[in-house]
Amino acid sequence: MKKVINTPKAPAAIGPYSQAIEANGTLYVSGQIPINPAVGKIEANDITGQTEQVFENIKAILDEAGYTFGDVVKSTVYLSDMADFAGMNDVYKKYYQAECPARAAFAVKGLPLGSLVEIETIAVK
Repeated sequence: MKKVINTPKAPAAIGPYSQAIEANGTLYVSGQIPINPAVGKIEANDITGQTEQVFENIKAILDEAGYTFGDVVKSTVYLSDMADFAGMNDVYKKYYQAECPARAAFAVKGLPLGSLVEIETIAVK
């Protein structure tokens, strides 16, 4: 059974996709960029601030679906520049301190709205 997850505490989708889909005890969170849902735009200009906002968006979606960061099994991190890897990683390790999920991280040519980072997440109950 498929369930659409949506919360106003995370940015609305900027295209034809859902914030997350839950199916058979697995939550698939769409890639989150650093839009502050309260104002509808990216406010932070640096990788640390943008990564913090991305994780707050992910947290809001996890919460809405009844999951926690402890349920996350896989993350994919997209960076506009691999030079930002260390800054992203400093924030990332605040949210995953033990039993960290599997992860891939790589640079891409560009991200939506000029963001520096996008993270998609899979969680399992």
